Amino acid sequence: MANAASGFAVHDDCKLKFLELKAKRTFRFIVFKIEEKQKQVVVEKLGEPAESYEDFTASLPADECRYAVYDFDFVTEENCQKSKIFFIAWSPDTSRVRSKMIYASSKDRFKRELDGIQVELQATDPTEIGLDVIKSRAS
Repeated sequence: MANAASGFAVHDDCKLKFLELKAKRTFRFIVFKIEEKQKQVVVEKLGEPAESYEDFTASLPADECRYAVYDFDFVTEENCQKSKIFFIAWSPDTSRVRSKMIYASSKDRFKRELDGIQVELQATDPTEIGLDVIKSRAS
């Protein structure tokens, strides 16, 4: 097996779409997938700005690993409108061991490509990325 930390390229589209999410708020979320055959991380799904957090969690496969970025809007106790960009490493317990290893070993390098991530979450089941968890980590 190639060294997963250096063996996977990050498709330019990943960085471009992330910049659009960050700067222009074109998307609410992005789901990324590692294409093992092409040895690169690619964009799997783009969430429109009007899509909800439930739409986002529904787009994560139940038994496959993914990386995801979510632009979370919230209001602070001082009544200020804010947003934070979450990086979520989705690695369900039911996914293949090889897949978990590849995603785990490539995560830091991939995350470095996305400049502007404010909060990182590791999740193995939907309760770990519940809206209550996101809200508590955002503030």
